[in-house]
Amino acid sequence: MLVDLRTLTYLVVGLTFVLYITIAVISKARSTGDFYVAGKHVHPLANGMATAADWMSAASFISMAGLIAFMGYSGSVYLMGWTGGYVLLALLLAPYLRKYGKFTVPEFIGDRYYSRAARVVAVICLIFISFTYVAGQMRGVGIVFSRFLEVPVGAGLMIGMGVVFIYAVLGGMKGITYTQVAQYCVLIFAYTVPAVFIALQLTGNPIPQLGLGSKVAGESVYLLDKLDALVTDLGFRAFTEGDKSTIDMFAITLALMVGTAGLPHVIVRFFTVPKVSDARRSAGYALLFIALLYTVAPAVGAMARYNLTTTLQPGPVGSETGNLVYEQRPTWFRTWEDTGLLAFEDRNGDGRIQYYNDQDPVFAEQARSYGWNGNELSVDQDIMVLANPEIARLPNWVIALVAAGGIAAALSTAAGLLLVISSSISHDLLKGIIMPGITEKQELAAGRIAAAVAIVIAGYLGYDPPGFVAQVVAFAFGLAAASLFPAILMGIFSTRVNKQGAIAGMLTGLIFTFAYIIVFKGVFFQPFVENLPANWLFGISPEGIGVVGMALNFAVATVVSRFSPAPPEEVQALVEDIRVPGAIRVSP
Repeated sequence: MLVDLRTLTYLVVGLTFVLYITIAVISKARSTGDFYVAGKHVHPLANGMATAADWMSAASFISMAGLIAFMGYSGSVYLMGWTGGYVLLALLLAPYLRKYGKFTVPEFIGDRYYSRAARVVAVICLIFISFTYVAGQMRGVGIVFSRFLEVPVGAGLMIGMGVVFIYAVLGGMKGITYTQVAQYCVLIFAYTVPAVFIALQLTGNPIPQLGLGSKVAGESVYLLDKLDALVTDLGFRAFTEGDKSTIDMFAITLALMVGTAGLPHVIVRFFTVPKVSDARRSAGYALLFIALLYTVAPAVGAMARYNLTTTLQPGPVGSETGNLVYEQRPTWFRTWEDTGLLAFEDRNGDGRIQYYNDQDPVFAEQARSYGWNGNELSVDQDIMVLANPEIARLPNWVIALVAAGGIAAALSTAAGLLLVISSSISHDLLKGIIMPGITEKQELAAGRIAAAVAIVIAGYLGYDPPGFVAQVVAFAFGLAAASLFPAILMGIFSTRVNKQGAIAGMLTGLIFTFAYIIVFKGVFFQPFVENLPANWLFGISPEGIGVVGMALNFAVATVVSRFSPAPPEEVQALVEDIRVPGAIRVSP
């Protein structure tokens, strides 16, 4: 007896939820050490897997291949930036921060720069970064629930918030770590299995990475060449060509790299292992586990674009049989229409779907000769990974698995982000500054309350996200690159940078980058300042402006430190000490 897709999806997703909650109950945090850093007893292999799940968010699972599908070559900035960032993290930050041995990034900055003010500024930066990032995760939860479980976005978010609440608030970092190990297994299986099916279907090669460079099954033309021909026939830029300038490609890639290395919810994962050497091993394992998905993503993006285009254009462009008849649209088209993420507007009244680039003046003129009156299809790039198995007519169990994987990716990262928000409030602000005399039990309770409040705020951001946050998750990386990364790096490798320099640098980088994003992506200045390359500073887009913010941070911190007193000798000794392998750390 065949099980319908909705029932199967409820079953698969429900079983994964039961698994996550069971792990959280078994791994319940019983101390602040368990809650913040899992007692520092996590094996490097498990930590690498948990780090990969923490890192591979809804942006990686749902959005990245969608970006590649529509951006083509230009989408490679996300692959290069996000994976390259882990190299920086493994070499420059992870082992030294682990040797330092505290719970949070703001705690390191507060001690290194011998200043409560610096710690508070770091908390502010962390909250800006984390809430910007978590909005994208909760949006991913809403997309998956609204399509596959056929419930309203609000109801889907409530379910997701409830699951995160149980294992983040109850289990803390200890529960989250082992839950993320399970989530990694779910999401990597859910991502690669459909890719194998589709690669085999299109090219006859079951390995997606190789299928991307193979010939179309039964034809003598290569997949990428045929895809280029398909999209250029519709007025779009060739898939293998980019539309970004060299400086913007460089800036976005670098911003994503250093932003990755500066993300607090990723950094804190390396505080959970027993030894400094384990921090490096964890980073190596994480990079391996991440590569399993990231090397598949280009194939998924290209094949999704190919399937979408061929489905909508079954005949010669411009002919009467060259467009899909709307009333004969497939089931997947109808179900995604119900979510609002796929929309059709019959502009010329012929009942057929004209999907083409009406922004290209040459092709737009040609399209008018066919009787077309503008592009009639709106496709949200975030649906490409989720819709691709349906477009390819894969078995229902594969589609249900993709739904579970998308939810796992979003919830794993959301939990990590919410925990660092919680710890920054309970440990850095409450325990570290406002009420230093509270007991460990009170601090643990405060951490759980802070996590619960953060989950409510995150749910609201997922339901009604600010416009500039919903558009590009990469903004969180720009903010991290411009604020926390320079302060952490200089705190490890420079004995001369002092508290005045660090505070001035962090505020300068954060304010400049956030203001630039607001101006070009926000709602307050539009349409007075158009988001056009001609208006960008040095030709750098809002996604890459974190590089300029980072440079300003380094420059301001260096200059201010040069004209103000040097750090105390005990702080300089701390900086020298944490860079010596195997030595006992000297506390300030």
